[in-house]
Amino acid sequence: MSSSTHYVAPVKEASVVVDAVRVDEKKSNLWLDAWRDLRKRPLFWISVVMCALVLLVSVWPSLFASFPPAGSNACFLDKSNAGPEAGHPLGYTRLGCDVWSRLIYGTRVSLTVGLLATLIGTVIGVIMGALAAFYGGWLDSLLSRVGDIFFTIPYIVAAIVVMTVVPREVRNELVLAFAIGGFSWASTARVMRAEVLRVKQSDFVMGSIAVGLSRFKTLVVHVLPNAMAPIIVISTVGLGSAIVAEATLSFLGVGLGGVSWGADISQAQTSIRTSPMALFWPSLALTVTVLAFVTLGELLRDALDPKARAQR
Repeated sequence: MSSSTHYVAPVKEASVVVDAVRVDEKKSNLWLDAWRDLRKRPLFWISVVMCALVLLVSVWPSLFASFPPAGSNACFLDKSNAGPEAGHPLGYTRLGCDVWSRLIYGTRVSLTVGLLATLIGTVIGVIMGALAAFYGGWLDSLLSRVGDIFFTIPYIVAAIVVMTVVPREVRNELVLAFAIGGFSWASTARVMRAEVLRVKQSDFVMGSIAVGLSRFKTLVVHVLPNAMAPIIVISTVGLGSAIVAEATLSFLGVGLGGVSWGADISQAQTSIRTSPMALFWPSLALTVTVLAFVTLGELLRDALDPKARAQR
């Protein structure tokens, strides 16, 4: 028999890539993903700068205005509705007060009332919605019906009634904030209830209860931190609404009076034909401030929604 020679092709060593866990990948969660999305958007930084500027003006108004906003030594009737001049870039009001100073000092009242009202409404809404959703049963029915009652009451109308009843000498920022925030929490409670109902079905919540942690502690430690994302968005948007509510009450004469954007708009409307700029400047300040906070809230809403991020 004839012998045959067998040829074997040389085998090249090939590197085989096996699926492995990459330990050097960036950490990812809802807030980190939202931050990575927000920091790439110029509109976010514009809103942040505007909001920070408004906060700075409200805390230290003396840094931006060298004249007092009101008083016998600050308002001069011979300057009534006068135009801009040196040291008074925006002119004077109908009572002869410096428009720029009233604009700057009015920021403190509007923002203080807005922040307090938003905080009050958020706290009440979170408590009512969280308790109703987590415990359920008769407590859910009771708190939900209470929320429905408050939801049907226009909080602006309720605040007008409250501020009309309260004597003028006891009115302050906190009273006005309670008049606004005490009737505007129902929408926050509804969102909170829906989020807690979603989170409480998670495995870590059932595990927490299984290892013996009390239901209330489970709610505070595990459920609430994972349900606060939409509440932060609602609070940011609601801050703009609260500022508008304060200006509306001051415009109608049932607010705090004194130095306020709403009061200045109310006073300037009588001389809109002869001196329209006295009405324009406080209206512009109110519009820009509300727009900054509402825009920031809308951007947060998009960033915290994975579906919205995926569509962009």
